[in-house]
Amino acid sequence: MKLEGIDITINKTERRKTVSIFIERDGSVSVLAPATLNDEIIETAIKGKEYQIFKKLAQWKELNHGKVNREFVNGQSFLYFGRNYRLSILEDQMVPLKLIGGNFQLDKKYLSKAEKLFKDFYKDKAEQKITERLKLIEAKFPLKPTSVKVLELQNRWASWTPGNGLKFHWKCAMAPVSVLDYIITHEMVHLKYPNHSAEFWNELDKQMPNFREYENWLKVNGVKMSL
Repeated sequence: MKLEGIDITINKTERRKTVSIFIERDGSVSVLAPATLNDEIIETAIKGKEYQIFKKLAQWKELNHGKVNREFVNGQSFLYFGRNYRLSILEDQMVPLKLIGGNFQLDKKYLSKAEKLFKDFYKDKAEQKITERLKLIEAKFPLKPTSVKVLELQNRWASWTPGNGLKFHWKCAMAPVSVLDYIITHEMVHLKYPNHSAEFWNELDKQMPNFREYENWLKVNGVKMSL
């Protein structure tokens, strides 16, 4: 549907009890609604939240002023677990890309493949760190994930699947470890509470009382976590 010229994607799910509106990281608007509601009721609910939608879009535009357009050139900074590391373009090194001595080093021969090399690097490091942190975090929960994958997700840092699998974006390797712990804990709570219900937020607060701090970090800095 459209609302004042804005395209809104509506997704229905049987697990949903209320209509929730999300501003995705790319600025698109999506709605999750109960499968039992007809389109007319959903559209009425969306129109009733028109002010909220435009307020969130304005906040998104303000936050996106800090977007970083990275280039694969000498001196460009790249985030890695919350810290910035400069890139050096070198010749005839043993591996195409490595992080050493506080710098990323990229072999000049591989400039055309730089984006893929960085994505593969982040994916590999995210898998290692998530496995390490998950061992500590899941000990607090009775339910355990059936699978853990790191891949390219559209507009989510992570997601839960109905089969209790967890998926994480490779960009998680750009966040500080404390923020990564929040992302993991958030998804672990979803194993018990699939929706963002009051019970979900209560459980998350119990598991991580300062989670708002990390949630806010992602809102402010998430736009910088890109290539």
